[in-house]
Amino acid sequence: MDKKEKTRGTIARSGLVVSSMTLLSRIGGFVRDIFLSHLFGASQLADMFFVALRIPNFFRRMFAEGAFSQAFVPVMMRYKDQGLLELRDFLSSLSGIFLLGLLAFTFLGLLFPEAITALFAPGFLDKPSVFHETALLVRITFPYLALISMTAYSASLLNAHGRFAIPAITPIVLNICLIVAALLSTYLFLDYSSAFVLSCGVLVAGFLQLSLQLPLLVKLRLIPKPILNTKHPGVRRVGALFVPALFAASVNQINTLVNTILASTLITGSISWLYYADRLLELPIGLVAVALGTVLLPYLSSIAIEGDKAKYSAAIDWGVHLGLVLALPAASALFALAIPLILVVFMSFGGAMSSDDALMAGSALKMFSFALPAFVLIKVFSPAFFAKENTKTPFLCALCAVVVNLLIGLSTYQSMGHVGLAMATAFSSWTNALLLMVNLVRMDHYQPAVSLLSGLAKSLTATVVLLLAWYYILPDEISWLNIDPLDRVFLLLVVIGLSVVSYAVFLAILGVRFRRLIDPREESTS
Repeated sequence: MDKKEKTRGTIARSGLVVSSMTLLSRIGGFVRDIFLSHLFGASQLADMFFVALRIPNFFRRMFAEGAFSQAFVPVMMRYKDQGLLELRDFLSSLSGIFLLGLLAFTFLGLLFPEAITALFAPGFLDKPSVFHETALLVRITFPYLALISMTAYSASLLNAHGRFAIPAITPIVLNICLIVAALLSTYLFLDYSSAFVLSCGVLVAGFLQLSLQLPLLVKLRLIPKPILNTKHPGVRRVGALFVPALFAASVNQINTLVNTILASTLITGSISWLYYADRLLELPIGLVAVALGTVLLPYLSSIAIEGDKAKYSAAIDWGVHLGLVLALPAASALFALAIPLILVVFMSFGGAMSSDDALMAGSALKMFSFALPAFVLIKVFSPAFFAKENTKTPFLCALCAVVVNLLIGLSTYQSMGHVGLAMATAFSSWTNALLLMVNLVRMDHYQPAVSLLSGLAKSLTATVVLLLAWYYILPDEISWLNIDPLDRVFLLLVVIGLSVVSYAVFLAILGVRFRRLIDPREESTS
């Protein structure tokens, strides 16, 4: 077995590493959000801080983890295949331009925080004190963009060299810093706004997250001296791919921006309700969708270099099969258990959230749940285009998805409030996923295997059985509100545990081959 075959054979193990580290990060995120919900609830102060946190994260996901990564990784894999000297020469030229653009953009954010705040939360303009305080928080958190973008750039390098663990666990640093900041604001910095202390915690986290990546990059000799060389062919290729990828890889962030803008004009708490619901949605997205996308992009890029169409299509089949086998029951759980999940995660330890807040956030989570399978498919289908250095087609698909989100959001947010915005996200994600799939097939990049449909039918059947069991056995939403907090935690854990075991057993009874789910090479031999 040659070196490349060994690398491809480790994709499932790499996905497991990313999922495991992501699980730790998400658990840390839940602990963080418990502290934040205890400190803020769904108050005006919470809305202010979440806007200040969302702005640098929006640009980070849009530029560094989104467009730049998708345009950068396929080109980098070609230079990696040519040897370390060629790779370092490419990285030197690209790093200089990346750092210059990043620092310039960050400097503009520090100069004009009011303009950025007005863009993300125009509803705050009617509340001058809220607007100016939010702009101050944005000025504090915005440098986090530069730090976390360099972290994301470093993570792309490490992932391409088979180092997935450290990049996957890095987000837990932010969670720890915000937990510490919440404790400090509660017990030490009583004279300061808690949102101010938390914003400073975000900035500290950025320095620590970048520092965590550097030792391994040094060990791998992947920190060459940055130079400004716009004539390097690799830099020009990344630049050509970047602009359409900027939109294609960032559709979720653009939709989040639209929803935040519209939610800022609704009643107080709307931004927070969407935030808390989104945090629960992010757990399965991180464990399944992001993990698949992270390992598939370099894997598919290496296959694209070889030109093996059958293996390429089999890898996509594997991603779709594994992704939906995990996403279908997870989405059903988010829908059926939305209220108890909100109650257990954000209200088990007291705090400022009320029962009404739980119901409001739960309503948004139910609507978000429909988007989960689509998010997984997007994370599988998008790398299939980017690995072929095709960013134009995902760009056009994303454009249609954003238009759908905008139209549905504008037509429903006044009558349905924040729930209408969540519904717009669901419709938009499915629009994007289906268009990506149709174009992959049309361009002959992907031909779904017949066995894939059979496997998905079995997963769907098992999921329906779970939904029926939850419907007839579990308490209704009002009953969940009245259950003792400790009993509620115990009951939810029992339900989730039994559901996971039952789902796996039912799949086995239906004849699902778990080895096929674990190893992508099995797709081509089935």
